[in-house]
Amino acid sequence: MKMFKVKSVKEAKRELVKYFNDYRLEIEEVNISQSLGRILADDVFSNIDVPHFRRSTVDGYAVIAKDTYGVSESLPAFLEILGEVHMGEGTDININPDTTCYVPTGGMVPRGADSVVMLEYTEKMDEENLAVNRAVVPKENLISIGEDISKDQSVLRRGLKLRPQDIGVLSSIGIDRVRVYKLPTIAIISTGDEIVEPSEDAKQGQIRDINTYTLSAMAEEAGCIVTRKVVLKDEFQALKSMVEECVDKNDIVIISGGSSVGTKDITDKVINGVGEPGVFVHGIAIKPGKPTILAKVKNKAVFGLPGQPVSAMIVFKVFVEYLIKHIQGIETELEYSIEARFSSNISSSQGRETYQMVVLERDGAEYLAKPIYGKSGMITLMSRAMGYIKIESGKEGVQRGEKVRVIPI
Repeated sequence: MKMFKVKSVKEAKRELVKYFNDYRLEIEEVNISQSLGRILADDVFSNIDVPHFRRSTVDGYAVIAKDTYGVSESLPAFLEILGEVHMGEGTDININPDTTCYVPTGGMVPRGADSVVMLEYTEKMDEENLAVNRAVVPKENLISIGEDISKDQSVLRRGLKLRPQDIGVLSSIGIDRVRVYKLPTIAIISTGDEIVEPSEDAKQGQIRDINTYTLSAMAEEAGCIVTRKVVLKDEFQALKSMVEECVDKNDIVIISGGSSVGTKDITDKVINGVGEPGVFVHGIAIKPGKPTILAKVKNKAVFGLPGQPVSAMIVFKVFVEYLIKHIQGIETELEYSIEARFSSNISSSQGRETYQMVVLERDGAEYLAKPIYGKSGMITLMSRAMGYIKIESGKEGVQRGEKVRVIPI
């Protein structure tokens, strides 16, 4: 029986990057209203100053700061009111010593003024006179021209996954369309003579399809367009034809099942039969997921994932998502995690990077991560898990009370 030539997780990722180093998705231009979650294809620079006029950050009165020095409730400064600024309009008012005018929040601060006194620290004596009972310093309660964003400033970087606040920045500098990478397309193929649709009655020896639905949902969550979901029997020619079709029409193809070394595990042979260079990794020092396949066919990525649902999910998170980010030009992205203390002692497989499913519980001001025990084929491992921890290959396990990082799943 053929045995795996196992690579470490780091080695496998290096191989993945090497084979797809120059692969990039096509670029399209979209309106910013449709850009949420998309990946920027260019750096964005501002062509304007933001704000482009001096703006008040409070409802109050524009003043010259020196006119307020030393004032108090018992000894206020008295200033002449020259008028008021209206929202959305400019103003010709010019503030001179001992004068002021009303400015609403966001309104334009008149020439001559260098600060704004909040409304609650003033008292309007009549239509022409104002008492100020609190001092301000220059630039207090106002934003200067270009203080937020200056002209020619780099505001957003290529490879950024656009968030609501980023879209707000784009609109603030007058950009309503951006260039983004097209969404990756992905096909999911599950193999196995024993697999039936969820709606079917599962006879003895049969199981309902899990991976096609789970992996499709994970792909969509990762920002992909799922173009094909199909379940096939363990038959070489049918699988080869389907892989050929999917490779021609997608950026990524996932084959779930058939990646091990049993007599009916044909995924590696199918992939190598479709095109070159074929399989470049078969077997990774990861638990769960050792029989994982990484391949390149006709410049497209093909993954052979284990048939066990938990293993397939872990391998998708570790390798498929990794490549999805790479081909979208995401150079670095912080992996969201939750710090917790581990609830018990647990050992890991020597020489293999281990991923342990956990649940999280509150323990006072901290989180407690509790391992979920069960065999890799148990479906409840998926539904009960709130996340997983990674145990490096050089570690023998995790000790009770040790701090860990939990990756939500």
